[in-house]
Amino acid sequence: MKKKKASELLFNALNHTVFVGITLIVLVPLLLVVLSSFKTPEQIAQGYHLSLPAPFSLDNYKEVFKNGNVLTGFKNSMLLVLGTITINVILSSMVAYSLSRFEFKLKKVYFFLFSFSMLIPSFIAEITRFGIIGRLGIYDTLLAPMVIYISTDILQIYVYKQFIDQIPYSLDESARIDGCSYFKIYWKVIFPLILPATATLIILKSVDVLNDMFTPYLYMPSAANATLTTMLMNYVGRSGSWAKLSAAIVIVMLPTVIMYLIFKKKILSGIVAGAVKE
Repeated sequence: MKKKKASELLFNALNHTVFVGITLIVLVPLLLVVLSSFKTPEQIAQGYHLSLPAPFSLDNYKEVFKNGNVLTGFKNSMLLVLGTITINVILSSMVAYSLSRFEFKLKKVYFFLFSFSMLIPSFIAEITRFGIIGRLGIYDTLLAPMVIYISTDILQIYVYKQFIDQIPYSLDESARIDGCSYFKIYWKVIFPLILPATATLIILKSVDVLNDMFTPYLYMPSAANATLTTMLMNYVGRSGSWAKLSAAIVIVMLPTVIMYLIFKKKILSGIVAGAVKE
């Protein structure tokens, strides 16, 4: 018994040590950036890096908003997020509804191809994708990354299908008896029941789009089409100091952090609900 208690104590101590270590690895750099964003370059050079700014200064934020193209980046990021998630939710849920409810030729082949494509690293198809975007005539427009975000997210189809598979087929049959078309069943019966999955996927997709720097930089290089992430990358060379760069990083980070804090419960409940089968 004593041996068991000692091993449990040792295990708990090890768990807490690892947890504290990982937390520090994540939080200390963030804290360093936030504190530096309120300091002057002289305070950063002279003081301890994790010391509180004395006094707090908002000059770095004013400078970033004045010369960093922040408002353009914010507008373009929001347009990308809204356009992407609207089309993505409709298309993904309709495809999942078809795969879940209907029998048709090559259904298993289609589902295999959807699943298989998730295993292929995206960079393998980058040259081909770049050529397609160029031929479509949408290079250096908001449509370029939007089309890529919409067409390459196969995971959403898979998650929606898991949810729809759990909805009793008797609901569809009742709606058919009442005279509903297949589209009305999807829109009036199925879609309201998969709203928890929709909320989760919207949040996760929004965070993905907001944090992506590679796609907007490659497909929308002009300053007028800058997003928050590409604005930050361009600002690195022009900032001239770690303090201003830290302020720019905090501004880019804020939308994602706020979104996560507001919808944290919905993200977790949506993921757990999709994992349970009865």
